[in-house]
Amino acid sequence: MGVIVDVVTIFPEMFAPVLRVGMTGRAIARGALDVHINDLREHTTDKHRSTDDTPYGGGSGMVMLVEPLLRALSAIESARGRGHRVLLTPAGKPLRQPLVRQLAERSHLVLLCGRYEGVDERITSYIDEEVSLGDFVLAGGELPALVLIDAIGRLCPGVLHNEQSTVEESFEQDVLEYPQYTRPAVFKGQTVPAVLLSGNHEQIRRWRRQQALARTRQRRPDLFGGIALTSEDHRLLAEYDASPAASGGAS
Repeated sequence: MGVIVDVVTIFPEMFAPVLRVGMTGRAIARGALDVHINDLREHTTDKHRSTDDTPYGGGSGMVMLVEPLLRALSAIESARGRGHRVLLTPAGKPLRQPLVRQLAERSHLVLLCGRYEGVDERITSYIDEEVSLGDFVLAGGELPALVLIDAIGRLCPGVLHNEQSTVEESFEQDVLEYPQYTRPAVFKGQTVPAVLLSGNHEQIRRWRRQQALARTRQRRPDLFGGIALTSEDHRLLAEYDASPAASGGAS
């Protein structure tokens, strides 16, 4: 059985176009993902189907009501059990690949999409985790929910044609992915590195590791500082620094 994902949102129509295409659509079609979109307005009780109100203490904007959210959580729990509840909010922990892998191992996720100026703080007593897409503000949690579903879906067994690619790509093991090339071998005077055409798998492995380390050091020093470099890694970086490519940085 695949990962069950429940999404609570006031804009359910945002999800269908994305969920039926690409790898996410493939994961759903194969049963690796079972996604349910829950319209928060169906859990309101007033004639206006209100999901927000003005904030206590004054201020601009509106705040999402806690009661409809709790009713939605209760309905989901009655239908499919209690999932791991995630509030998508700029105040949450940053969504990085290790966290994606942790969430992908859950059998059931419930994603709450915030809107407006945020959600009544009392919701935190009923959720398990707060997650942020990054240090910026979006109109709501729907796009972060779609990003998270996409990131989880591609980790599901059988979704990618090459399972090894999820291990080698950027942010796995805290390094950026090495440069990739495909045909033609020469394009407007730019050639594919000779080592990639050599057929020597050990040299290719060392080159890719070297490039990944150099690229991470140059572009994401925040990540590079946390890498536990091996003795081979130190040798590869020393060789890179002594090469002509070092003058222009990682490719």
